[in-house]
Parts: sequence; C-alpha cells; structure tokens
Amino acid sequence: MGFKLNRMKKQINIELEVYNNINELPEIEQSLVLKAKEIAKKAYAPYSKFNVGAALLLDNGEIVSGNNQENAAYPSGICAERTAIFYANAQYPNQAVTTLAVAVFRNGEYAEQPVTPCGSCRQVMLETENRFQKPMRVIMTGEKQIYVAESVKDLLPLSFDSLD
Repeated sequence: MGFKLNRMKKQINIELEVYNNINELPEIEQSLVLKAKEIAKKAYAPYSKFNVGAALLLDNGEIVSGNNQENAAYPSGICAERTAIFYANAQYPNQAVTTLAVAVFRNGEYAEQPVTPCGSCRQVMLETENRFQKPMRVIMTGEKQIYVAESVKDLLPLSFDSLD
C-alpha cells in the first residue's frame, strides 16, 4: 500500500531586459561592454579556449576589469567576474559595484548570444550586492543580443545568504 504526498509546485520567473545591440545601452554601459570585450581577449584560457572578460563600474566612477585565469589543475583557476570583483573589493573596499558587464571571446570571435555567470560567480556577486545593500546591474553581452538584470537576485532567485 502506497501513500500519496501532497506536492506543490512553484514557478519562479526572472525578468531581464533584452537589447539587440550595444547602441541601445546608455553610454556608460556601452563603455563597460567594450572594456569587457577588450579584456576578454587577454584572458589566460589555454585549456578551454573560452575567454571571458568582466568590467565593473564602482560607485566612485572607477572602472575595474578582470578576465578568467585557467590552471592545469582546473579548480585552481578563477572566472573573470570574481577576478574583477575581488580586485575591486581589495582596492576600493568601500565602493559598491553598481554595474557589471561580461563578454566572451572564443574561436576568434565574440559570442553571438549572451553567456551568463556561473553559479560561483553569481554567489560572489550576490555577496557583494548584499554587502553594500545596493543592487548590481548585470549586463551579459552577445553580438546578437544583450541581457540585462537589474539585480544579481534576478539571476539567483533562490539564493543563499547570511540569513541562512
């Protein structure tokens, strides 16, 4: 004899802005996207050939960038988003990140569609957002589309934070 569990389903939706090209973004965000694309080409990614660049805008107007750094021992590498955020937090510890742009360069060209940050990066981005109690706008670029989230919470709706 079996028993039936009462199960509820909950749908979680996220809302993203979608742009068709960089010119639709505000000028400062266009410059972040261009910086992310530029720094992506300089990534150290000899194993995956998946070069990622990130550019951050801080509250004080500074722009900080970073790219992924791979290692033969895969867990020892670091993503572009975390490279940039950790540098920003070390050099500008009292400045919130207001906007983060990320771009991917592979096979000699930029990704056509936006690539979203990995789970580890999303968690670090959320911690930074919570630390300063200010939403971080996230721009995920592609040559054919650009996704923009108003907050990291939009990318990590069931997040783990200090309340947990």
